[in-house]
Amino acid sequence: MFERSRLKTALLVAATGAIVLTAGCGGRGGKNRDTAYVARDVDTLYAAAQQRLETGRTRQAAALFDEVERQHPYSPWARRAQLMSAFSYYAARDYNKAIQSAQRFLSIHPGNKDAPYAYYLIAICYYEQISDVTRDQRTTEQAKQALTDVMRRYPGTPYASDAKLKIDLVNDHLAGKEMTIGRSYERSGKWLAATLRFRNVVDNFQTTSHTPEALFRLVEGYLSLGVPEEAQKAAAVLEQNYPGSEWYDRAYKLMNRHAPENVAA
Repeated sequence: MFERSRLKTALLVAATGAIVLTAGCGGRGGKNRDTAYVARDVDTLYAAAQQRLETGRTRQAAALFDEVERQHPYSPWARRAQLMSAFSYYAARDYNKAIQSAQRFLSIHPGNKDAPYAYYLIAICYYEQISDVTRDQRTTEQAKQALTDVMRRYPGTPYASDAKLKIDLVNDHLAGKEMTIGRSYERSGKWLAATLRFRNVVDNFQTTSHTPEALFRLVEGYLSLGVPEEAQKAAAVLEQNYPGSEWYDRAYKLMNRHAPENVAA
């Protein structure tokens, strides 16, 4: 559903670009694979973590980056390791740990120059967990909030630009959920409950692809509830904004059939 591989590459580029290594990387040492539990100097330990990440062993990389902070909490490497740990967990699709690591970084370094990246990574972790519209959308709401947070905090940045694009997709997804529930209510003859869902789409997700159908469903619902005046209002909005659409054509025919006196001449 979402272009994860391309996004993952972009995140890695951003992470490695934002976190410039200033210490030497000598001693990549891969002789002892259980490096997460062996005391090592900070340069070697960080390099081992970086090597695991570069070769796709993302969980090992995350554990080693965590170990950098644990063994050398006062080293300049500790800050870098926190953020690289978050990215490594993300790459391993361990979204909860990625979010926790990024949030820990922000709690300790709220004003750091890499804070925008940490906020963006949190948002992406929620975004990639969005499920289809037939399931609970709590994570979708969390993604929307986190993406909005990125836009609010860092306007004008590439992170904010990408967040804006993703919010459009998130809104479309949330509107799709409302439409699914509304159609289900329609099929059960629960017209009032259905119109409330379709009204929510029109009022709060009006820029999404679901709005024309939502307006048509409102025409259906209001006619079924016996309020043709409201049906006419929905049809008029359809005519004004989507005059050539299938949904306006269907709404016009429906109004002509069931409330011709409310159709403008």
